[in-house]
This record gives sequence, structure tokens and C-alpha cells, in this order.
Amino acid sequence: MQTENPILKGFNPDPSVCRVGGDYYLVTSSFEYFPGVPIYHSRDLVHWRQLGHVLTRASQLPLQGAKCSHGIWAPTIRFHEGTFYMISTNMTLGGNFVVTAADPAGPWSEPVLLDQEGIDPSLFFEDGKVYLTTSENRQSEINLITGKRLSEIHTVWKGTGGGYMEAPHLYKINGWYYLMVAEGGTGRGHMVNIARSRNPWGPFAACPHNPILTNRGVAGQPLQCTGHGDLIQAHDGSWWMVFLGIREVSGLFPRVHTLGRETFLAPVTWNAQDWPVVNATGHAALAMPAPHLPLHPWPAVPVRDEFETGTLAPHWVFLRNPEPTNYCLSDRPGWLRLRGSTATLSEIASPTCVLRRQTAYQCRAATLIDFIPRRESDEAGLVVFMNNEHCYAARVVLREGRRCVELHRHVGDLRTVSTPLEIPPGSVELGFAADEIHYHFYWRAESGERKVLGDARIRYLSTEVAGGFTGVMLGIYATGNGHVCESPADFDWFDYEATL
Repeated sequence: MQTENPILKGFNPDPSVCRVGGDYYLVTSSFEYFPGVPIYHSRDLVHWRQLGHVLTRASQLPLQGAKCSHGIWAPTIRFHEGTFYMISTNMTLGGNFVVTAADPAGPWSEPVLLDQEGIDPSLFFEDGKVYLTTSENRQSEINLITGKRLSEIHTVWKGTGGGYMEAPHLYKINGWYYLMVAEGGTGRGHMVNIARSRNPWGPFAACPHNPILTNRGVAGQPLQCTGHGDLIQAHDGSWWMVFLGIREVSGLFPRVHTLGRETFLAPVTWNAQDWPVVNATGHAALAMPAPHLPLHPWPAVPVRDEFETGTLAPHWVFLRNPEPTNYCLSDRPGWLRLRGSTATLSEIASPTCVLRRQTAYQCRAATLIDFIPRRESDEAGLVVFMNNEHCYAARVVLREGRRCVELHRHVGDLRTVSTPLEIPPGSVELGFAADEIHYHFYWRAESGERKVLGDARIRYLSTEVAGGFTGVMLGIYATGNGHVCESPADFDWFDYEATL
């Protein structure tokens, strides 16, 4: 049997994993989105369900002023003596910190700030000691209760010379201390290297067949940028690596990607010299051998979110710390009510919007909106969002006293708006169908036929154009563009599904 890679589709970079018995828990980076650090659960390493998020309170995750792709970077999750530990970096406010929980579903503790700089922090527990390793392989012994160092900081390995030495993880396996790192940057030169020592402080000797994982220079492979891995031993004794990578769009040249860095799985074996070998070749593919564990799929997330419960599903997130009064699931039961604030999607702020990950290039999304704009500055609708300078929105607006729909394209300094189309009273469906070249937007009155709104190219939302470390998010929003909207925007449902 083979894995269906990626195991976590859409924007899910920098994976870290731990095991408790036959259960596996995995976290990924969340950057400027709130809640922070999505946490997933699996029993076979292939099928995952989202439990929720680690950082669910503003006191744990202050994101005020967080620029796009700032905020939370590269978490590590570990389990030790009945406690889960998640350690990460808030690049905007707070530096390195650790939170703890007895249950991975939460609640998690308030952060303890750690007395060591660097990014991509990782923990290793042994004989009552806790080792903290950060980028450039700087390491110290740490007190996790106070956050204070118990030793000086030492650089324990200088790497292979690939540059951007990140994602260090220390393990003890068969009497050896292995230090696994990412080098080469998180782009197309990304790779995983490893070294070992008989002492956690080194000296560390590099693996003779480094890099143990990379897809740089592998022609014709849509999976690129592989790196930032974490090792895990399954409960049947087999070894695996979770790591990030990207899926390039096959229909465009030069190649681009819009889904962000995703999480993949590869088998690991150990050679006669006790060095790890990843996927036999050191390269990764979209189809790789799967664990021989009993399959444990979870119920599929429904295509349609009816907004019928008192809380949003765990896949929904906000931009930075939201204003709770702008969101309501009870004023109009079965609808999500958004109250447009002065903030807009193009600002480094927290506009009124809820977003979820796009997980496939060929997909569709739609929503039913009931909104009566009172000013020409009022708008609400469906958004395809990469960052504050690169997004598309199908929106309901007021133009010359008429309620209309239009397509807004925002690409850097360029903004275009389609011809406003007057719409009848009542709710309106807004949606798109996407392929590897375009988003094809449409609108439809409740009892009418679909009508074309316009197309928008996916290329302009790609990482290669927009920059950053995230991926495309889809959702709904409302804004008064400098004013507070007099009327709320009500959304009856939201559909999302991959179509291939």
C-alpha cells in the first residue's frame, strides 16, 4: 500500500509529530492566523483529523501588528511523563516560548518565555534534564517551569555548509544522539541533514550520505522544496519522517505553487552503519510506501458548513486577534453573522473575516449571503486570500444606489474591478470553480441560474509572486472600508470541496 501524499493538504508547513501509545499528534506553523498552531490526531500516520488549535486565547497568542508570514513559526510537539509540550516562536511578540497540556485537545497553559533566542526551537528530555536546541544548532539546558537557562549556549554542530541551518531536532536512538536539521532555505534548495554523537553536546559527525532527504535537482517531480523533517517511530517499530514540501502547478511555466507548504510522510530505514535512509533513495514522491498499521480513517469533513452549531468548526481561522463582537452564530440561528468593521483585507489588521485552507488546485467553493449595503464603502462576500496585497473577492456592494455584485482583483499595486451587475432583492450565492490556471467566479440569485462574474489567474496568488510562507485561504468577509457597516452580512452556509 502507498501513502496518499500530502498527508495534510494545503497550508500546513513545518510539521512536528509525537506518539503516545498508538496515537499520533502533529502540529504545524500558523503565522498570522488565529487560533494558532493547528493540532492533528492520527492512529495510522496516514489519516488525520484536526482536534483544534494549541493557542486559542489572545493571552497565549498576541498578534497585534503581525505582518503577513510573521507570528507563529515552526512549532515542535513532544510528550514526556504524562505532559504534552509545544514549543514555538512568536516572531512578532514574545520570542521563544513553551506551553503544556495534559490533553492535546487542550486547554493548553499560558506561555512560559524561554531564555534563548533563535527560531525553530525543539526539546529533548533525558534523565531529568531538558535540552533546548534552536536554529544554527545552538543548544542549552533549560528549566521549562521558569524558562531560564541552566547552562551556557553552545553551538553543537556547524552543519554541512548548506546555509539557513534550521529545524533542529535531537533524538537518542540505539545509544547515539542524532541531530537532524534543515539546510538550504525553505525553497527549492531545501534539504534534511543529520549528524550523530555519543554525547548530546557533541562533537557531532555528519552522515556520509547527507542530505538524507531532498528533491532539489529532481527533474519532472511536482513535489519540491522538501525539508524541515521530524522522525517518529510507529508503534509497530517502523520509522517514518514527516516533512514539508510543495506541489507545483503542472499547467503553468515557470512553475508556481499557491497551496503553501504542505505536510508529507516518507518511510525511514536504518542501514548497517546505523544511519537513516529516507524512502530508499533520499528523494520523496507523491506516492510512497505507507505504514503497515491498521487503517483508521476519520469521518470526512462535510462539504457544506451549515453554521448550525454554537461554535465554528476547527478549520476556520481569523486574521490576527479577532474582535469577538464582529462574529455571531446566535443572532440568526443557522447563519453566521459578520459585522463589517473599519479594517480591510488590505491592512495589517484584523478585518472581519473567517478563512479556511485551500487544499487542491481543482476545487470549488460557494456561499449564500444576505447583505444590504448602506454605503458605497460597505462590502461583503467570498474571498480568495493569499495576503493583504494579493487576493480576489466576489462581493456585494452598493453602486449608484443599486445593490450589485462585482469581482475585485488585488495584485500588489494593481487593483481591478469588474463591471457591477445589479442583483435582485434577497440572498445571493457567490462561488467559484478553480483549475490550475484560473478561478472562475459566478453569482446566482436564490431561484436563478448561475451567471459569470469573471476569471482571475491563480499565478498572482502564488508564493513566487506574492512571497511569504503561507498558502491560499478561502472564506467570507465584511468591511466598511474605514466605516463600521450599518447592516450585518449574514451567511447561511459555506461549501468547499476538491474536485479532483
